[in-house]
Amino acid sequence: MLAPGALTTIGFDADDTLWQNEQFFRSSERHFADLLAPYADVPDLSGRLLAVEKRNLDLYGFGIKGFTLSLVETAVEVTEGRVPASIIADILAAGREMLRHPVETLPHVTQTLEALSDAYRLVLITKGDLFDQERKLAQSGLGDFFDAVEIVSNKDKATYETIFRRHGDGAERAMMIGNSLKSDVVPALEAGSWGVFVPHELTWVLEHVDAPVEEPRFRQINHLGELLPLLGDLA
Repeated sequence: MLAPGALTTIGFDADDTLWQNEQFFRSSERHFADLLAPYADVPDLSGRLLAVEKRNLDLYGFGIKGFTLSLVETAVEVTEGRVPASIIADILAAGREMLRHPVETLPHVTQTLEALSDAYRLVLITKGDLFDQERKLAQSGLGDFFDAVEIVSNKDKATYETIFRRHGDGAERAMMIGNSLKSDVVPALEAGSWGVFVPHELTWVLEHVDAPVEEPRFRQINHLGELLPLLGDLA
C-alpha cells in the first residue's frame, strides 16, 4: 500500500522544458520586423503582434501555425493592406521553416528522464499543434521514457485532475514540472499536485504570472539536473 501522499506520477511540459522552442519564435519575430521595415514604421511592432496573438488564441490555439497566421494578420493591419504578396510568402516560408527546425533538447533532460523512468509513471503534458508536438517528440528521442503523452488545447486545473487520474493515482500523488508558472505550475497546484518551476531564459510574455511562493507544494529549480536531489528531499 502506498504511504499517504506518496509521489507516483510526474508530468513534464515539453516546449522550453525538455527542448528549445521560444528562441525560434523570437528569431522569426525579428525576421518579421526586418521584412516589414520598408513598408511600415511601427514603433511597437511586438506589441501589435502580441495583441493579434491574444485575439486569435481562442481560434488558432497555441503553436507555430497560429503564430504564422497572426504574423500575416499583423502585416496586413500595420501596413493598412499595402503589404506585398511577396512579403506574405516570405512570412509563410518562415513559418514552414520553424515547423522543420531540428529539435534541440535542453541540458540534463535525457539523464533525468532515464533515471526517473523506472521509479515513476512519466507523462508528457504539452499544449500546441498536434502534428508539430508529435514531430518534436519523435525527433527528440525521448518518447520511450514516457508512459503516456497528452497533447492538450489548454492547461488548467481540470486538465491536470483528469490526466493524473487517467495515468496515475490522482493529482495528490503527482508532480508537474515546467517552465511556465501560468500553464504548468499554478493550475497543477490548484489540482492538488506538486508544482516545480524550471525557469527558461525565454518564456512567452502571456505565460508570465507571479510565483506562488506561499504554496507548500511549490518548488523551483534552476535546471532539470536538480530534480533528482529535490525528489530525494521530498521522499
